[in-house]
Amino acid sequence: MWYAVQVRTGQEEKVKTLCNIMIPEEFLEECFIPRYEKKVKYFGSWHIDTEVLFPGYIFMISEQIDGLRVAVKKIPTLTKILGDEDGVIALYEKEVKFLKKFGKEDHLIKLSQGHMENDWIVITDGPMKDFEGTIKKIDRHKRSAVIEVEFFGRKMDVKVGLEIVKKI
Repeated sequence: MWYAVQVRTGQEEKVKTLCNIMIPEEFLEECFIPRYEKKVKYFGSWHIDTEVLFPGYIFMISEQIDGLRVAVKKIPTLTKILGDEDGVIALYEKEVKFLKKFGKEDHLIKLSQGHMENDWIVITDGPMKDFEGTIKKIDRHKRSAVIEVEFFGRKMDVKVGLEIVKKI
């Protein structure tokens, strides 16, 4: 099962490292941070950088939730595994599918490319291909798009990398 864990924003990498060191393998199959590629201009040229897809969250895969819950309490900077008053809740199947489809094995959403035809965006390459309808906003200067996804039981705006290579 996949679980979302709330952490302090900016501390995702530190907490992930602590989890991988302190939680036994029998309780934790994988701990990861979904990221997305984006283009950034510095020193006069464009470079590809990565950003955290969900700031303030890391994700864990485990089939031993009771052992994981006990082990997680020993991590000093970890906030909590998401859940409700009844306990911990695993991610919904559609959320897991989104992470698997877009992030693949390395949990990195690659930069998508497309072009504009009149006022319509056509994605020609990358994970956003065939997902034009979910795009809420495009920032051509920052080479990014905001898409709407349903995550953590609510609709969220998530930023991903999108380069519009031409306008027709």
